Amino acid sequence: METPELRKAMWKHIRENAKKKCIFIDFVNGHKDHCHCLVSLGDDQTLRQIMQLIKGESSHWINKESLLKEKFEWQDEYFAVSVSESLVDKVRNYIKNQESHHAKKTWEEELNELIEKFGFQKFNDSSVRRSVQ
Repeated sequence: METPELRKAMWKHIRENAKKKCIFIDFVNGHKDHCHCLVSLGDDQTLRQIMQLIKGESSHWINKESLLKEKFEWQDEYFAVSVSESLVDKVRNYIKNQESHHAKKTWEEELNELIEKFGFQKFNDSSVRRSVQ
């Protein structure tokens, strides 16, 4: 999603569609190659279900509307961490400032820093989990 206008349209669509599906997205934003969603899961929702609904429907929408020349699809994997209530504002601000943040470093660079800093591990199924020692 190369242009800021297209990204804004996508984030708006994700938020509106999530609301229809009773998914509470507190904040959504991203950059050219990724999206961040601050989500509060309901007691009957799983992260996997939410990600399938958000990613599947939004890629369907962008292709149906022919907003890109080529077919759009999200990557299969995703990265998720829980956030304590005391850090929600900090996370919201981080998500809000993606454009300026990623002018300095790529998502891949940032992911690798998180993995090293917090002891996460990449697994063969492309997921990332916290290493317990």
